[in-house]
Amino acid sequence: MKTKKIALLVSLFLVFSLTTIGQKPYDPSLNGKEEIAKAVSKAKKEGKHVLLQIGGNWCPWCIKMHNYLHSETTLNKLLEDNYIFLEVNYSKENKNLDALAELGYPQRFGFPVMIVLNGEGERLHTQNTGNLEQDKAYNFEKVKSFLYNWRPDALNPEHYK
Repeated sequence: MKTKKIALLVSLFLVFSLTTIGQKPYDPSLNGKEEIAKAVSKAKKEGKHVLLQIGGNWCPWCIKMHNYLHSETTLNKLLEDNYIFLEVNYSKENKNLDALAELGYPQRFGFPVMIVLNGEGERLHTQNTGNLEQDKAYNFEKVKSFLYNWRPDALNPEHYK
């Protein structure tokens, strides 16, 4: 019985590994400024914020964050309900330096780095994702708190009267 459980766990690990190995969430061919403008326009129409994840396919922590946000049900719901999510490439093929300059040079924090914009395209917050880590993974409560505290409704003055 114990051997079957181990075999099942190994199989699940291999399937997960194979599905994420070929995953390339960052597209170096895209123009960051243009994609951000599209995301801002969509966010304004939908009453959401934009959440940018700056990084690259070369960055293990960037891929880890991508997978984490999309696999954790609670985090994914917070993301889908409150943000237009966009991964902006930073790599030798395309550093998107013009877009990053307009965002206040977030690459100074390392990668990935998260940026919250409102529906007008104004930068509300830059998040060093190192602050969301614990040991060799992302901390669920820290990531959840970040997503929750920067959602559009969190900035509603009515909550603070």
